[in-house]
Amino acid sequence: MSLVKERTAAVVQTRNFLLELSRESSLPESLRRQAKHLLRHYPTSDDVWLAGRAEERRRYELRLLEDKHGPLHPSLGLWLVVDPMFCDESADASSATP
Repeated sequence: MSLVKERTAAVVQTRNFLLELSRESSLPESLRRQAKHLLRHYPTSDDVWLAGRAEERRRYELRLLEDKHGPLHPSLGLWLVVDPMFCDESADASSATP
């Protein structure tokens, strides 16, 4: 399993964990409030999957450009050699465990 799949799954699962914390009435109010505060700007699973699809699409388009016109400018070529931050949902990241 790749690090990208594990990272993607961890981000999605962390949101679910924060949701559980924010709703658990047996926990102190301060902890539930902190979880709710963190969730305000935390990406949804749809946001994460969309980011993964966008990264995959970007890499695909850059490879096409490179195949057609030769070597890319280093600032663009770098995107082809670094690991993406997230993967698409079709990569089955939901089955990864943190």
